[in-house]
Amino acid sequence: MRHIRVAGPWLDDLAVGQVLNDAPAVTVTPAHAVAYQAITGDRLRLALDGELSRRVTGRTETLVNPMLVVNLAIGQSTGFTQRVRANLFYRQLVMLHPVFVGDTLTTSTEVVAIKENRSQPDKPPTGLAVLRIRTHNQHGERVLDFHRCPMLPLSNEAARTGRSDPLDAVPAEIDPAAVAAAVPLHWQLDVHVGATPGPRCSDLQPGDIFELEPADVVIGAVELAHMTLNVAAAHYDSTAGPYGRRLVYGGHTIGLAAAQVGRVLPGMGPVLAWRRCDHVGPVFEGDELVSTVTVGAVHPVRDGAGLVELRVSTTARGQTGPGEAEGEADRPVLDWELIALI
Repeated sequence: MRHIRVAGPWLDDLAVGQVLNDAPAVTVTPAHAVAYQAITGDRLRLALDGELSRRVTGRTETLVNPMLVVNLAIGQSTGFTQRVRANLFYRQLVMLHPVFVGDTLTTSTEVVAIKENRSQPDKPPTGLAVLRIRTHNQHGERVLDFHRCPMLPLSNEAARTGRSDPLDAVPAEIDPAAVAAAVPLHWQLDVHVGATPGPRCSDLQPGDIFELEPADVVIGAVELAHMTLNVAAAHYDSTAGPYGRRLVYGGHTIGLAAAQVGRVLPGMGPVLAWRRCDHVGPVFEGDELVSTVTVGAVHPVRDGAGLVELRVSTTARGQTGPGEAEGEADRPVLDWELIALI
């Protein structure tokens, strides 16, 4: 009788150019949309109001919240990262094609760079794997094409290869033309402007700061990870990560931050691009998150709408983090620069 242990790859099992595309395809249903909204509290009107979505987009199907789409794509990419210790950053993310209820999403993940971390006394060896994630719909249209960088353990110290690929090979800038093209020309933006409250794009000035007072509590962490096909063990097994308790999936933190941006800018349309997104601290279920939103450049598009660059700084409070003394629980967890249609 054979005894077979089933787990994900170590960092030293990965190779540049390796591609994984065996995650199940996902047909996005109203149940996905409802569950995501219940967990994050996101108030994106085009994803909640089917009639408004029809009038703006011209489609009978309701638009899917792009943040849910990204969560699904990340979850589908976790075959390589089942042993993840942390996800450090995302780069070059643009919604290349809108997704509607009933669309089916398929994702492939490619290893594009590997960099081993320096040895640290009494700590297991780790390193970084830069992954390129490509998501298509059932028609073969590109929905997403972006990079993320997880930290993974090596199987042991002797497994070190000395691999030190430069991470600057990952493009840091996004293509402005691609972001502009993410707003389909046939969308009736004037309908959206007329149906949503302010502040308007024209009301915003670079340097404006919005501070949200009430926090959101992190709930449903395991449920969201399950729903998005995320197989990273640290989100389920308290012994699999470095903190002695389950780590909240990074997309969950970003989803809550996006929902908070929508509360300070209630007329906001879809988040269309991420200039950069860095996880700067761990998040745990039960943490209370609160965000500050700073307005950057404002780019008018048409019909009173525009693309607005925003920087979101999110802090966790209410629990003491690893290595912190009582009373020092407030800690930064997310630094995110995004571009939204407003």
